[in-house]
Amino acid sequence: MKLENLKPAKGATHRKKRVGRGEGSGKGGTATRGTKGAQARAGYEHKAGFEGGQMPIQRRVPKFGFKNRNRVEYKAVNVADLQRLSERLGVTSFDHDTLISAGMASKTELIKVLGNGELTAKLEVSANAFSKSAVAKIEAAGGKTTVI
Repeated sequence: MKLENLKPAKGATHRKKRVGRGEGSGKGGTATRGTKGAQARAGYEHKAGFEGGQMPIQRRVPKFGFKNRNRVEYKAVNVADLQRLSERLGVTSFDHDTLISAGMASKTELIKVLGNGELTAKLEVSANAFSKSAVAKIEAAGGKTTVI
């Protein structure tokens, strides 16, 4: 077997339909476009979403819900994650850059510290937002929180 001998499996390919090449071809005359109307003419283009005059789906289906354009999205970091990081890296002060270098968030993300998990290390944490339980746990361990 050589590269030039390769060919598709039998029945895998179809011959191109050659329309508008005379009556003898069986595809002459209207060239499979039906009779009359805009779609039978050359240069016919319909709008995106046009369904032949039927009410289009984007108008049939009702709109619902609400997207608050002022919503602020935070990247959640738990106190358990901070505890784990402080043990692994030996760091007691966490700020935005420290969390980014540790892979907890990206440069563009805002960080919110949440109170999930246990905290024993005395940490100084600065972030964009804190939950009440996170502040309570950090201060109970003797640490300090700073909102950026």
